[in-house]
Amino acid sequence: MGATLRWVPPPTFTPELSRALIAPRQPFELEQQTATGVRHEVFVRRHPHLRALLEEGCARHAARPYLVHGDRIVTFAEAAQLVANAAASLKAEHGIERGDRVAIASANRYEYVILAWAVIVLGAVIVGLNGWWTGSELAYGISLTTPKLLIGDRPRLDRLEGMDGDIPRRDLDEIAGSWFSGTASLPDHEIDEDDPFVVLFTSGTTGRPKGAVLTHRNNIHWVQSIALRTAATGAPPKETCEIAALPLFHISGLNCQAISSVSTGTKLVYMPPPGRWAPEHQLELTERHRVTTWRLVPTQAWRLLECRDVGRYDLSSLRSIVGGGSLWSIQLLERLGKQWPQARPGLMVGLGMTETNGTGATAAMPGLLDGPGCVGTPPPAAELRVCIPGTDVQVQDDRVGEVQIRSASVFVGYLGDLAATAAALSHDRWYRTGDFGRVRDGALFLEGRRTDLIIRGGENIYPQEIEDRLLEHPDIGDAVVVGVPDRVLGQEVKAVVVRRSGAAVDGEEIRTWVATRLAPFKVPVFVEFRDSLPRNATGKVMKHMLDTPSGVSFGEDQQPIY
Repeated sequence: MGATLRWVPPPTFTPELSRALIAPRQPFELEQQTATGVRHEVFVRRHPHLRALLEEGCARHAARPYLVHGDRIVTFAEAAQLVANAAASLKAEHGIERGDRVAIASANRYEYVILAWAVIVLGAVIVGLNGWWTGSELAYGISLTTPKLLIGDRPRLDRLEGMDGDIPRRDLDEIAGSWFSGTASLPDHEIDEDDPFVVLFTSGTTGRPKGAVLTHRNNIHWVQSIALRTAATGAPPKETCEIAALPLFHISGLNCQAISSVSTGTKLVYMPPPGRWAPEHQLELTERHRVTTWRLVPTQAWRLLECRDVGRYDLSSLRSIVGGGSLWSIQLLERLGKQWPQARPGLMVGLGMTETNGTGATAAMPGLLDGPGCVGTPPPAAELRVCIPGTDVQVQDDRVGEVQIRSASVFVGYLGDLAATAAALSHDRWYRTGDFGRVRDGALFLEGRRTDLIIRGGENIYPQEIEDRLLEHPDIGDAVVVGVPDRVLGQEVKAVVVRRSGAAVDGEEIRTWVATRLAPFKVPVFVEFRDSLPRNATGKVMKHMLDTPSGVSFGEDQQPIY
């Protein structure tokens, strides 16, 4: 049987540091407890709910900036007051109480964060509607979750005009002034740590998205797990500042950034005005606010590297680049380390998903470059294994199987979908990710999504391996590999490629390039060129949109709307 991966403390985690952090009565003491019906390793000293995390964090970091949006700077102390005022308005004007759902549909802005916290402190449940969705998709998300109230910015509310529905709708711009003023106190009624606090939608790269239900416990466990991993380095705490470009309707933007920053005291800088991400904005804000951390998906990283004016910005404050969203090529990681050497030691890439509140695995330098697809090991109080797809039987090390994750951060299920929940969670609450991977030398290496697997004449082909080779070509800026039907072989390999600006590489040159490194059956039979690839808000290619006719350009209208 293969290895079950657990947290591997760094060499800096000395016996003295261990006793100060995880020994009995210390901040990160761990023990086995029953949570969500099974035994988990959990933190003994934890906040009882997210409202307590907000109160404690805002008091501890009171004078520090929390949310920056244009010229508006909200300190942690001010944020706590704004949240209390907004919560009082939600209750007074719409009767929002514990367990009620409140949907939010908006671009990233500081008011979104305040409203999300206001819902949380009431014990109510945020429904994070995808800001990219069309009117019919928004209506679907609303019908699935049946919120008591919808709050949106004007562009999203306009998409719902003329559609049926009797749920009250409030314009974010119209309520922000009146709802945020006052001297209210935070609510003090009971909230259970296993109460849900958010419904976030799965990426929906294929089929209709599902609503993943996450609890207070899920997020608090993740926050403490990451805090222990950081403390185990033994490095003294430093003030941190991040660009908050990842969408607030996604796990990374809301749970792993906006909420966890209350614990860490991290300053979050949002793009002004609300709208499309642009590399120039990222670079300018980094210089102005002395940003220390970027959280990026690969498409953003490439656009930053290739920004014409990248050299004129002072980015000396940058000391960490954290990658997610999809697999990162070694070529991209090397380019980032070369462009910003001061951030090279802080390069990190991880595996995480909505259903695990971001828990998965993380690889940092130098192990990050051990091989394509390396995502490292899980954080504290989490387990990871690789199993035969569709079963809970572990495969031998270095054999490909389905990645499974278990921790107290794993979601309780999909809203209103018992069948999907049962398929995703084993009886002892291992989450079946749908990702293919292998354990090698004590680390996890990803091979791609199960749904992406190409079976050609009985041979299993993992597209990521071919995509990595394509992205090594100096004239290729982006690429994705898919299977297309073949009458004899079942499937054939097709590459959809975006040339770099000014490049003239053709299909035959690309086939030759792949053939020099990979087996003949992995060489794309078909090569299609496009202006860009359609990606969702998390950076994943929406492969169902590649069925459209060749030559269609998914241009600026497909850039992230955050």
